[in-house]
Amino acid sequence: MVMVIEIDGMKIKTMGDFHAAMAGVLDLGPYYRPNMAALWDILSTDIERPVRFIWRNSNQSRAAMGKEVFDQVRDLLIRVQEQDEEFGEEEGFTVRFE
Repeated sequence: MVMVIEIDGMKIKTMGDFHAAMAGVLDLGPYYRPNMAALWDILSTDIERPVRFIWRNSNQSRAAMGKEVFDQVRDLLIRVQEQDEEFGEEEGFTVRFE
């Protein structure tokens, strides 16, 4: 069964907003430490595949977060996808920005 993660860029204005959204959709609980290293660990190894990640209204997030911060998050998501491709995961993690 495919896990679909959708976040709405209209609600993501800061890195904190992004981490809160991820903690909510992934049900990470109170022990999640909202940082990029923890998110990498969760997305790259801890969640069952296949995963379809869709960031709707991503341009609004980019404008609100700023290019540098948004690009950090975008690059991490793309790295997760690329890692799965390198590992030969036919049904791995995919990311789409809308």
